[in-house]
Amino acid sequence: MSADDLIIRSGHVVTMDPELGDIPGGDVLVSGGAIAAVGPGLDAPGARELDGREMIVAPGLVDTHWHMWNTLLRSMSGGMPGEDRPAGYFSVSLGLGQAFTADDNYQGTLLACAEAVNSGITTVHDWSHNVRGPAHAEAELRALAEAGLRARYSYGYSAGHPNDQTMDLAGLRALRQDWKAGPGGELLTLGMACRGPGGSNPSMRVPPRVYRREIEAARELGLPVTVHASGPPTAAGQIGALAADGLLGPDLQVVHANCATPEEISQLAEAGCAVSLSPFSELLIGYGLPQTAELLAAGIRVGLSVDTTALTGNADMFAIMKLTQGLINGTAQQEFACTARQALALGTIGGARSLGLDAVTGSLTPGKRADIILVHTGHPNLGVLTDPAALLVAAAQPGNVDTVLADGQILKRGGALVTLDGDRISAQARQALA
Repeated sequence: MSADDLIIRSGHVVTMDPELGDIPGGDVLVSGGAIAAVGPGLDAPGARELDGREMIVAPGLVDTHWHMWNTLLRSMSGGMPGEDRPAGYFSVSLGLGQAFTADDNYQGTLLACAEAVNSGITTVHDWSHNVRGPAHAEAELRALAEAGLRARYSYGYSAGHPNDQTMDLAGLRALRQDWKAGPGGELLTLGMACRGPGGSNPSMRVPPRVYRREIEAARELGLPVTVHASGPPTAAGQIGALAADGLLGPDLQVVHANCATPEEISQLAEAGCAVSLSPFSELLIGYGLPQTAELLAAGIRVGLSVDTTALTGNADMFAIMKLTQGLINGTAQQEFACTARQALALGTIGGARSLGLDAVTGSLTPGKRADIILVHTGHPNLGVLTDPAALLVAAAQPGNVDTVLADGQILKRGGALVTLDGDRISAQARQALA
């Protein structure tokens, strides 16, 4: 064992690996940033020990789509007091987004990272749709690297970018060329955040020649693509348009898909696409109910997401999983249409599959990287240890997260952030917003 090795002792281990199952009173051995072994009574002389008693030990939660830069605009989608009428999410993010400096992008992303760590989210998908220049992208990447999270950084366009012009493809190519020398090492991967057929407002629609070129450019660079499509009724047919152009594929993730038709869901499944759902934002903005059950029934890789705290308020993946289970069961009018363990899978291994990272994270499988959370069951909103999956989905809150490891590094311990200064980050965010 090396000085960096550690072992989590005597926790209720929820591996999310079907072959390993749950291990009451189990240990998790971490070596070199990877999970070396899982089981009861592991032998690990010299390893640092973490007490897992009264803890649920689970994979770190996985977010699959998050506009992290606009965390500075938390809960501003309804406007500010004294304004004549509410300002919707798009008005706020498009309007104020154009005033963001690179440092503003950094502060918003770092605030989101601090919340992610505190909430037990160890993998984030930074869907960056306010890249106003190379400095803005560098600033967000710097925040992700400082936080120590596992992250997909999807390089996108900028707020207010003309619909008839491609995004900064030269900037993306330059970033791709220098990527191996970039910050964060293996924790960070690169992708493209593409507009696709465009936004929910017809005035925001992007011509096919533009989004085709953007997706083609990403594939020339070997990058995964993610695109908002078929969210509200006004966005009907967008997935079909992508299919007609031959742009669907296993390297493409669709976000929302609320109004996708059965034919479009079949097209996604046949092409091997992934889907990211954000039930809180989809409900709050009026997109309608997510089609989670239909997408899962088609065999599509589905993950869950925060989307934007400018609209949803916070990054509570426990609540997102609970809402997802409730929406499936309520729509089906059947208590067990979605079990707690199935909902937990969407927030862990399912999210990893949606990002193509399931060989790396999402379950406590030996050989995968050590992205792990310990949830303390001694808090009043828990207090007992019954079904651990149901507790994580239906009862747990971010405040119950005692310990967070990403790639074997401790980011939160004893309920407190270890590597990030939350007070300083919040103060800097307030100054940037002002």
